[in-house]
Amino acid sequence: MRVIGKIFLIVGLLCSGNVGAKVKVIDGDSLVVDGVEIRLHGIDAPEYQQPCFKADGKSYACGVAAGNFLHSIVTNAQLRCQIKAVDRYKRKVAVCFANDQDVNQMMVQKGWAVAYDRYGKDYVQDQDEAKRKKIGIWQGKFMRPEFYRRLRAK
Repeated sequence: MRVIGKIFLIVGLLCSGNVGAKVKVIDGDSLVVDGVEIRLHGIDAPEYQQPCFKADGKSYACGVAAGNFLHSIVTNAQLRCQIKAVDRYKRKVAVCFANDQDVNQMMVQKGWAVAYDRYGKDYVQDQDEAKRKKIGIWQGKFMRPEFYRRLRAK
């Protein structure tokens, strides 16, 4: 990741703070806001087609569930994003806020993303709490998204 200066850029034009911003959820940690692709900083959600397993061993589409949860957070919300970096795919890496609530944190708190501690420790405590409560992907077994991507790339 390449950091853009020492100051976070508030995306005034990107997410102008109005409910009318055009938002499309790609998956549980990526979205497009007014045509600009954003990767949520510090979290990693299951890939869209990734399966997980409930406590009873039944599989479910956890990547779809994570994307649906993100969609429920940002739909009809006043969205504001703070860009922290640009990744190797030229996506803006940001912390986003829906009605002033940290979207990235909510994804981890509700168990639909893990803390991506390779890029920071921001959400590790939230992950530990979701894991303790056995909610979202923590209700059963799953492969960490980065390992699932690596496995699929082979």
